[in-house]
Amino acid sequence: MTSDALSGALADDRRRAVFAAIVLGAGDVPAVVARTGLSARDAVTGVRRLVDAGIVAEDGTALRIDGERLRGFARSGGAAGLSPAANPREAILRTFVRDGRLIRLPAQRGRRRLLLEHITERSFEPGVRYPERAVDDALRAWCEGGEADHVTLRRYLVDDLLLTRDHGIYWRPDRGKCR
Repeated sequence: MTSDALSGALADDRRRAVFAAIVLGAGDVPAVVARTGLSARDAVTGVRRLVDAGIVAEDGTALRIDGERLRGFARSGGAAGLSPAANPREAILRTFVRDGRLIRLPAQRGRRRLLLEHITERSFEPGVRYPERAVDDALRAWCEGGEADHVTLRRYLVDDLLLTRDHGIYWRPDRGKCR
């Protein structure tokens, strides 16, 4: 985490309110809503941004400030205990994929596209034809325990032209590496 990332995460009034509510003991989103008066949508968005920035940790549905990470950031004068990703792709993958499982889909189209490319590259061989059931099985494995479902994931892959579909048969276009 850089000082820019930290200040960016806390630059928004709603995110600062969410951060303050969690510091003061709000352990889940309904408690954040109750303490801040924000809409549930704004509270969830704020929590996700703070989690993505590494300031807030989620233990299941319980929220807490990641004090160790903040202390590491303060001790090092700006670089937190976690080493920053060498490139944005690694940072996005680290945020949305854990232990080979998709945590959730990014809302931003560019980030989502990068994540979909990653999933496609690891799940489907170029030019090989897959029946819908095989595609669903491969995507279900990515979605276990996360917020995304395999049907939505499959739809995004087709919409972004990472998979082609014809009469229930899917294939990854043979373009070398996904673009």
